[in-house]
Amino acid sequence: MSLNNTKADLLGIDSHTIKDLEIFESDTDDASLFDFCNRTRSIGGAAVLRRRMQNPWASADRIADTQQAIGFITERRALFQQLPSIYAVEGTQNYLQEILPNLDFRNRFEFFLGSLQVWINQDSHYFSIVRGAQASCRLIRALRRFAAQPDLKGAPGELGPLLQQLRALLSRPNFRMVPNFDVGSRGTWKMLKLDQLLRVKEKDTLIRLMALNYELEALVSMADANEEHGFIVPEICTGPLQVKAEGLYHPYLKNPVANPASLDQQRRILFLTGPNMAGKTTYLRAFATAMYLAHLGMGVPAKSFKFVPVQWLFSSISLTDDLRRGVSYFRAEALRVKAVAEAVARNEKVLALMDEPFKGTNVKDAFEASLAILERFSTRENCLFMFSSHQIELSDYLHQLNNQVDCRYFEAVETGDRLRFDYLLRSGISDQRLGMRVLKEEGIFDLLDSPMDSPASLGT
Repeated sequence: MSLNNTKADLLGIDSHTIKDLEIFESDTDDASLFDFCNRTRSIGGAAVLRRRMQNPWASADRIADTQQAIGFITERRALFQQLPSIYAVEGTQNYLQEILPNLDFRNRFEFFLGSLQVWINQDSHYFSIVRGAQASCRLIRALRRFAAQPDLKGAPGELGPLLQQLRALLSRPNFRMVPNFDVGSRGTWKMLKLDQLLRVKEKDTLIRLMALNYELEALVSMADANEEHGFIVPEICTGPLQVKAEGLYHPYLKNPVANPASLDQQRRILFLTGPNMAGKTTYLRAFATAMYLAHLGMGVPAKSFKFVPVQWLFSSISLTDDLRRGVSYFRAEALRVKAVAEAVARNEKVLALMDEPFKGTNVKDAFEASLAILERFSTRENCLFMFSSHQIELSDYLHQLNNQVDCRYFEAVETGDRLRFDYLLRSGISDQRLGMRVLKEEGIFDLLDSPMDSPASLGT
């Protein structure tokens, strides 16, 4: 990711959506999406990957650049084994951060006296200087070998500018003084002169080399995660907003059931119904996660996936009230819808997923609010919406919304004594009502209908 990206290049994704998709942490302490993608070796590499995941792309060109870089790394993975070792990377990082004596003297005699003082009186500092200089030289030598590989010439996407910057920094005159052998056996004078070159004269250059190495490490991590999880490369499309997927599933699931997904300007609203536990929320999360990964430039968990990039990705799945700020559950829902409405009103390209909104009010209010929002969503061009609901009565009115609504549902298979879920997406509206059956299956009515124990037995 270029450090010179602009706000227009970046996908709008707020803290609530990041929490809903468990990008950096999970409510159940399981692996986050960051954990799924993090194959970096260093703290700096992980920090760059985190920065990328906090700032996905909205620009089709930027997404394509990352896709091309990741694809090149995957096809030529052995080339990237030549990147510096973790010892060289972490050793150089510590060297640049540690507080050590500065011997930047122009007078050779003063430099000699200062060097002697460091060697005699500050031996711990001297040995830190030696270790740091050794690590930095190993870093430089490894980057030289890496950048000189013929097969890296003409590397596509993000890799081209990164490698160009890397080669330019390595060709600086001072770095030509870094030998192509281990400097551990050098004398004190030569070692301190090398330290002066690395830690004083070329400190900013070393910092920039480290930054480029971390960028490469993050890209390699993304490529490795794609391979490990079997993600496929999405197709980036142009024109009006659309998303079409086959075999879409959530990457967290061990044995997922794959489903299709399709939204475009002829059907810009997907209205999702079905009983609890049938798969509605998981489907919404799977779709949003795939869109998020696609905007990172990564692969997605699907058999095929094509999309036009959006400017904002909103989810409204795990809302809670806020007692400290006096925000009720329904007001939290209203504020979430407002955030979507503000982006839509700015004529930005929005994808919003709302899981059973307006649960925090009575049934009549929820019905009227849902219908009013769906009516307005249906008129917004270049926006896409997924809307799950138990308000199946809305189906009587959806045909009035300019044919913009695609109705899909999940259902429970009612066979035998227990419910069974196949998690397959179907066309239409579900009219299943399973609340009473679930309560019966769990034996709740039997417990409440059983005779009360006598006061004496309650105390035993």
